[in-house]
Amino acid sequence: MAASSLCTAASVRGVEAKRKGLTRRYNVFMTVKTFHISLTTRGDADIHDITDQIARQVSQSGLENGTVTIFCPSSTSALTTIEYESGALSDLRRLFDEIIPQDREYAHNARWHDGNGHSHVRAALLGPSLTIPFADRELTLGTWQQVIYVDFDNRPRQRKLVVQLIGE
Repeated sequence: MAASSLCTAASVRGVEAKRKGLTRRYNVFMTVKTFHISLTTRGDADIHDITDQIARQVSQSGLENGTVTIFCPSSTSALTTIEYESGALSDLRRLFDEIIPQDREYAHNARWHDGNGHSHVRAALLGPSLTIPFADRELTLGTWQQVIYVDFDNRPRQRKLVVQLIGE
């Protein structure tokens, strides 16, 4: 797993605050930093714990407080949080096998003949992004909560996740 970075600064100007009939105008500067995480996956609901990589980017960003958004530019993979332990991971995989089985008929497979119709539906159910607040350079995750990336495709892939921090 490798991380690369591209940092940019964004400025939001002209924020108005109204109090007791008075309007004040403030200049607010928010910093936006964008990083990438590269993964090699096996497919077939391959699950990766990316919590440490995200936490490292937050702690080294120079930002104290804000939000981090992780996005997977893929229609056959997804992001969520879970307790990263073998029982919960097995349960998650079993749930997807039960509600979106690989061996049923999918219109996608009939059209494209690539056999990954189930992968697209599974990924759509979880979603391609996750946003987590951070405070004092630390993710605000619960004790047993880890960030996971799930590759549902039916073959190994090289993936590149986008990690974007916005804060001060």
